[in-house]
Amino acid sequence: MTSSALPVPPEADRMLAPDLLEGAQTIELTPEECDIAYWLRAVPQGTLRGDPMGRTAGVSVPAHMKEDGPLRQAVMQELAFRSMAEEKAARALTRLVAYAPDLTGMDFFTTQLMDEARHAYAFRGHLLELGVPESELAATMEELAGADREAVLTPLEEFGLDVMETGRDYIGGVVTLTVLVEGVLAPTAELSERKWRPFDPAAAEIERAAGIDEIRHLSVGSTIVRRHLRAHPEEAGRLAELLERGTRLWERLPVAELTHRRELLYQQGMEQYGDLVGDYELWPGRRLLDTTAEERMATAAEWARRTQRSRLAYMGLVG
Repeated sequence: MTSSALPVPPEADRMLAPDLLEGAQTIELTPEECDIAYWLRAVPQGTLRGDPMGRTAGVSVPAHMKEDGPLRQAVMQELAFRSMAEEKAARALTRLVAYAPDLTGMDFFTTQLMDEARHAYAFRGHLLELGVPESELAATMEELAGADREAVLTPLEEFGLDVMETGRDYIGGVVTLTVLVEGVLAPTAELSERKWRPFDPAAAEIERAAGIDEIRHLSVGSTIVRRHLRAHPEEAGRLAELLERGTRLWERLPVAELTHRRELLYQQGMEQYGDLVGDYELWPGRRLLDTTAEERMATAAEWARRTQRSRLAYMGLVG
């Protein structure tokens, strides 16, 4: 039977996959399962269903999202930054592909590299849909998020490359990517999908497709680290120290400041277009219209802590 004739795995199906928070904490996948054949079947046929941006046919950008104002500025700043982050992730993954000690790891991280590059492409593509001329895309992205890239993403990149390139530390690179990057950013992506759903369904669907990929990245990365620690328990202390250094770096970065700035813009836009929201709930029992920038940030931070704890416990890095 050819791979194309096999069913799409439910965790990669756009209609059946859990949300990012649930999937990141509960789904267990291995690099052997998520090989190149799996990726070719699951992602184009299940997650994307023929659309490279990851959207349902007929979903378009509403007219109000093309009008200058705080709501449009909020989504543009967010997606410009996300695109830059995904681009850096794709470039960093070349090291894991190069240094993978086995073919299963090499194959998996090759597929993850393609996922991250597609995410960057999709987020850039939505900026074009919002009305940014293609000839001005690079300059517009730089204006929107260049300073945030240098303040947040570049220090993270330097940390990761020191681990993966200078030290040629494959498993340290997997830990860095899975816990310090994917594990922290994934809950923010989940919040983004939910909050844009009533205003910009195209952006929400792009986030949904990217989130399905991130479930796989978190799960397989965690499995690789778990196996390594079971085979080499003496490595636990070194990897815990690496995570501690990475966490200290995160705490020094102005992530909260840039997020708060975007959430304040979103708050202004939400109040302007509140009639589009109705009783839509951002999470069970909490109407979006009743939330504040600070509450959304605090909730995403709690989601991040919960996801990290779950992944670390699964890997064997916490008791």
